[in-house]
Amino acid sequence: MRIAVYCSAKDIIPEEYLSLGDALGKWIAEHGHTLVYGGATGGLMTRTSDAARAAGGEVIGVVPQRIIAAGRLAQNCTTQYIVSSMAERKQMMRDVADCFVCLPGSYGTLDEMYDVIASGTVGEHHKPIYILNYRGFYEGVRAEAEQMRSLQFLPQQEAYSPVYADTLEDLYGMLEVRSEKLDVR
Repeated sequence: MRIAVYCSAKDIIPEEYLSLGDALGKWIAEHGHTLVYGGATGGLMTRTSDAARAAGGEVIGVVPQRIIAAGRLAQNCTTQYIVSSMAERKQMMRDVADCFVCLPGSYGTLDEMYDVIASGTVGEHHKPIYILNYRGFYEGVRAEAEQMRSLQFLPQQEAYSPVYADTLEDLYGMLEVRSEKLDVR
């Protein structure tokens, strides 16, 4: 299964958050899955992709020209796609992946997360998105959705919505169920 991971590219975040990337990348590789990510260096992006490669996994990077020009092209990918823009990167990652995982991040991660949710809502794909709500990191996002639902901006029963996991163990279980449904490795 090809798992797209959206996450922070900042190196100065707390180590406990960076270690989430180590654990997830290793798990992806050890369970025969492929990591799909933004193909750049920094923070959780580097930690997740380095861990996947160190465990012998396949790593697909999708990187825009602007990131390359900034000197942030990752060197650890088994396959690298170079695209012209962030919009093209998001589209390609959506197309290539079988499911999506959001680790903690900032505006870029939120942009990717909402892009997947919005495109799933209108039926462009039916691939699940799993949000790791580690230590309540995404409680604000959950509260925002509940506010929209209470004011009827969102339906009570959405046809497509994110799935939250509070721990890595919960996330791994969800990914295993998805893999079994797809019957792919």
